[in-house]
Amino acid sequence: MTGTTLDDYTDRYARRVRGMTASEIRALFAVASRPEVVSLAGGAPYIAALPLDAVGEMLGRLGSEQGTTTLQYGIGQGMLDLRERICEVMALSGIDVGCGASPEDVVVTVGGQQALDLISRLFLDPGDVVLAEGPTYVGALGVFQAAQAQVVHVPMDSDGLIPEALELAIAEVARTGRRAKFLYTIPTFQNPTGVTLTDERRERVLDICERAGLLVVEDDPYGQLSFDGDAPLPLRARRRDGVFYLSTFSKTFAPGLRVGWILAPHAVRDKLVIASEAQILCPSAFAQSAVTSYLTTMPWREQLKTYREVYRERRDAILDAMRDLMPAGTTWTEPGGGLFVWATLPDGLDSKAMMPRAIAARVAYVPGTGFYADGTGTGHMRLNFSFPPPDRIREGIRRLASVMEQEMAMRQVFGAVERPTHRRRGQAGADVPGPDLA
Repeated sequence: MTGTTLDDYTDRYARRVRGMTASEIRALFAVASRPEVVSLAGGAPYIAALPLDAVGEMLGRLGSEQGTTTLQYGIGQGMLDLRERICEVMALSGIDVGCGASPEDVVVTVGGQQALDLISRLFLDPGDVVLAEGPTYVGALGVFQAAQAQVVHVPMDSDGLIPEALELAIAEVARTGRRAKFLYTIPTFQNPTGVTLTDERRERVLDICERAGLLVVEDDPYGQLSFDGDAPLPLRARRRDGVFYLSTFSKTFAPGLRVGWILAPHAVRDKLVIASEAQILCPSAFAQSAVTSYLTTMPWREQLKTYREVYRERRDAILDAMRDLMPAGTTWTEPGGGLFVWATLPDGLDSKAMMPRAIAARVAYVPGTGFYADGTGTGHMRLNFSFPPPDRIREGIRRLASVMEQEMAMRQVFGAVERPTHRRRGQAGADVPGPDLA
């Protein structure tokens, strides 16, 4: 063996593999799943809220009574029955026939993650630019990285993506001779911040993208998990041209089935299907049948209400615990839906460096660095409230606050370790501050 690394295949990989890194969230799962650890890290829905006996019986019937269909190959676009049900689901959010929503323009995917990958395969060449909120979904960053694209983050505040910053980012990308292909955005109960883009900003963002000829990829896994009234209309309900709408049943039914979808402009639909067939041939007929049966035979609208009530209680639990227990100087978002709170640490604390001590204290979170393409975000962390019960949430925050207080005490004794200022190179060479999400 003559190699100088642990991987003897290093010199054989494709160039696009060189920048691949493991997700910080996935790396936490092995530790965070231990029963003694209070995990505020993942984004797992509370599956126990489902009527599991009824769901189990439904799945059994799919195998015993419809097995010749559900265990067979399907078609690349996805089953028509499911695409029709998906249109009913989207109509609840305001994306209806009047907005151009049609089963013919829906492509079923293996979760929302494959939807992101298909969009990237169709539109991204190496070196292209993707504009995305800063911070943004870690899984999207992995897809864009695999496509050899560059992510340029657009700052946010408590009202979501800042339109003026988007205009500046578009102008700067053009000035440097690069090409921005699309804006990737999670406008409703954003992952990781929980922030929602206001109605007024939604219109401005769409206007800016339309003037710039910039496609919009709207990722909406959480829009139907609103705690305080209806969420704002999705971007796709406001404009049909140039807006791709992505969603999934992972947060509203069952992530283990891995069923999501894309509502695409009609001209792109066939190319998405061809790209999907090249990847997976066809999505699972069994998983699609399970979701179709669930939406056809079970009170799924009532189940949505159940999820909202459960998550509202847990949101309140984490916010109450943070108000009571977090050390001075900590700030956080207060989401109106979804699964996450975004916390900003007191000056001098580094969420990534603090992680081993938090795990030793039997609490897990996700450091903010995982949500930025350039690895900034050390002064932030994402906290999930959907999975642990309220008493465990409070205990997790107690443990986390104790770790933070110990870190602050050590820095008073030994001196603060200077961390990189959370700033990104911005437009026209200026520094653009990170998000103010308190």
